[in-house]
Amino acid sequence: MTDPFTSLRLDGRTILVTGSTQGIGAAIARRAAQLGAQVVITGRDTQRGEAVAAELGGVFVRAELTDVDDCRNLVRSCDRLDGLVNAAGLSSRGTLDDTSVELWDRLFAINARAPFVLIQEAARLMRGRGGSIVNIITMASHGGEPVLTAYSSSKGALAILTKNAGYQLQPDRIRVNGLNIGWTATEGEDATQLATGQPADWRERADAASPLGRLLTPADIAPMVTYLLSDASRMVTGSVIDFDQTVHGPYGAHLTTAPRGET
Repeated sequence: MTDPFTSLRLDGRTILVTGSTQGIGAAIARRAAQLGAQVVITGRDTQRGEAVAAELGGVFVRAELTDVDDCRNLVRSCDRLDGLVNAAGLSSRGTLDDTSVELWDRLFAINARAPFVLIQEAARLMRGRGGSIVNIITMASHGGEPVLTAYSSSKGALAILTKNAGYQLQPDRIRVNGLNIGWTATEGEDATQLATGQPADWRERADAASPLGRLLTPADIAPMVTYLLSDASRMVTGSVIDFDQTVHGPYGAHLTTAPRGET
């Protein structure tokens, strides 16, 4: 007999995944659906979102995460909620010198304020039943490259929110965890690399230069997220896990110094 407290299954649970019309968010939604969850797909692209929802037997709710009311209504549209994954994010480039206040505000609106509002609303819906919230963060939250000033700062804020909310929501049996994911090959990352002048074979070069032989993929990340949503991780909360092949602290000449990207 399967121990329900160590089960990786998500049967009967409703899971809301932001940014789930493509990339990492879509991979997480697919994995959750495979494990028995009812998934709520959300994003700005209605056509793509409805296609993913139809594929997974879920529902699509269009939302603009820069709009606070959209964020609140997104959660309120759910009759119940057992899991929330904040996978949506914006990674526009800018150094300390050339980042505009408008770009700073937009990055914080999507990467920090939207998760705050969604967590706030989700917690209100989860109280009395418990639940799990997972924030997709980034290794750049440790500081990041100079060209990622606002992005790194906004994701650093999300990392702190993860710990703060995880502590506050313990009495309600609502767990909050985050993943600092490393350089991940997605459609969005491909577009970013090409737009910044990288060659068409950037992915092959990056794979070859990676310590473990390749970049992360959405398929690597999704199982860790569903683990954190499941009862198997019932004793884990307030944790921000480095999910990458870069180890912070030690260093040595055997490691590659190839340029990196950030998710």
